[in-house]
Amino acid sequence: MEAKTAPRSSLLRPERIQRFLAFGGLIALIVVFSLASQYFLKPDNIGGIFLATAVNGVLALGVTFVIINGGIDLSVGTVMTFSAVMTAQFITIWQMPVPVGILAGLLTGALCGLANGLMVTKMKVPPFVATLGMLYITKGLSLVVSQLKPIYFNDTPIFNQVAMGSVLGDLARVVIGVFDPSNPMVLEPLANPTIVDPIKNIVLVFFGAAIIAAFILGKTILGRYTFAMGSNVEATRLSGVNVDRWQTAIYTLCGLFAGLAGVIIGARLNSAQPALGAGYELDAIAAAVIGGTSLSGGEGSILGTVIGAFVISVLANGLRILSVPQEWQIVVTGTILVLAVYLDRRRKK
Repeated sequence: MEAKTAPRSSLLRPERIQRFLAFGGLIALIVVFSLASQYFLKPDNIGGIFLATAVNGVLALGVTFVIINGGIDLSVGTVMTFSAVMTAQFITIWQMPVPVGILAGLLTGALCGLANGLMVTKMKVPPFVATLGMLYITKGLSLVVSQLKPIYFNDTPIFNQVAMGSVLGDLARVVIGVFDPSNPMVLEPLANPTIVDPIKNIVLVFFGAAIIAAFILGKTILGRYTFAMGSNVEATRLSGVNVDRWQTAIYTLCGLFAGLAGVIIGARLNSAQPALGAGYELDAIAAAVIGGTSLSGGEGSILGTVIGAFVISVLANGLRILSVPQEWQIVVTGTILVLAVYLDRRRKK
């Protein structure tokens, strides 16, 4: 009997190599910036990194599904802005309850994603063109609905307070209050709960969304079809799968994540800024690609995207602390993106 070849170790699978490289790059960036500046590891700065990652990371989660599927979505940044504007419209202008406004923001993003999916599947518009058109549509609608000016949540401070509060910090204070102050062995790890405060609630929302996205991608039929269509859409179609329906669902899911990002950024800024959003889609795509998602489709992971989102945030934050000009920050980010794509191509070969 012919001997079987031993299976390749799961740690050495080609699709995981770039993820390991991204994680190693993240650690290297943290070490370099920590040595270069004493302010990098300050709690306030760490909190800023987490806040920036929460917004870009949620956008990148949705983009990951689309790219694995073999498509692209250039509209997530402006869909995020439009969702924030609609959230503010419901809560501030129309005086609706906060949960209704949040639901409106999520549905706005999902509807925009649905429109993208229908343009790609039913109208046969290339994804690049369809989502570029949606970019302009939602950018214009944001300006129309807001009447060219920001909408503030001043009448509903709880919206900002809940989002920018820290459940972990509050829990630390409760634990400190429960334990006997005379026992330093117990209290020492929690003696300064402000260290926990930078982990705001919207950061926890991001991690929760990442867990849900990982479950959908890895454990559901939508996730299996996402990989299948990205690997070979015609073979998937010939196997009896309704490709149009599932691709529309993927774009709708991407829009839903963009809507969530809109709610998050609105709560973080305590306002809906209609001119905001341009460029966010590029950071989201960069986070997914740096994390190992292949632009040719069929490969990617949520864990890699989360790592990539932190790489983008740490890099931008560290360069800003070192007083590197904004234009050079953009050059460095673009260079890293090109390098990530190059490594992906080399890995495939």
